[in-house]
Amino acid sequence: MRYFIGNWKMFGVPKSINILNKINSFHSTDKNRNKYRVIITPPYTLIESYAKYFKNKKISIGSQNCYQKEQFSSNTAAVSPYMLRSVGAQYTLVGHSDNRGEGDTDSMLKDKVKHALKNNLKVVFCIGENKSEKKNKKTLSILKKQLIKVLEKNFNKNNIIVAYEPIWSIGTGKIPTVSELKKTTIHIKKVLESIFKKNSPAVLYGGSVDGSNVEMFKEIREIDGFLIGGASKSSKKFIDIIKNYYR
Repeated sequence: MRYFIGNWKMFGVPKSINILNKINSFHSTDKNRNKYRVIITPPYTLIESYAKYFKNKKISIGSQNCYQKEQFSSNTAAVSPYMLRSVGAQYTLVGHSDNRGEGDTDSMLKDKVKHALKNNLKVVFCIGENKSEKKNKKTLSILKKQLIKVLEKNFNKNNIIVAYEPIWSIGTGKIPTVSELKKTTIHIKKVLESIFKKNSPAVLYGGSVDGSNVEMFKEIREIDGFLIGGASKSSKKFIDIIKNYYR
């Protein structure tokens, strides 16, 4: 099973549902539709209405983050996994570099993952190295550290997806070479196997993915799908990515 996950970031108002309608109608007639899953993470303000609307359709709705406490607390503006689940979210991103950059620590991320799983949310756990770490050839050690500091053997690996997003690639148009990406993905899966003592969860790639470069990722069998940023805000661009992947 492949995943095409759209991260809308700070984008979207109620009528933006038209974008999802187009993606949904493409998916329902696509001959490859049983090979992949589409998940969209709109901002908090849209989760409930979108989740209701797509309840019996083929698009799953997720959240872009959650707070590191389980249910209710006195933290102003915080949204917990329990609250997200109660409005219909099925997935949540955790550890996106935007949020790490705003202060999310490994111990906060571990709490987020733990509470999200406990509330039946599937977790898309984001990891990635920055430009200077890449330049100093630290990519593999950074990714290993990000994984082992947060994920634990007793977490349900069937509800975890890992998304590798090199920070230097997000929104820059720069992407790793095929051989770099293959090596990195194999490394991530090995680390995950050592954590869970069994097969690795799915590993996705994210960072400047678009309709014209997605074909090069096809040859990397180890990649289980994509976390798509900018291109997911346009139904045409998002659909092109799926079409060209299966071309």
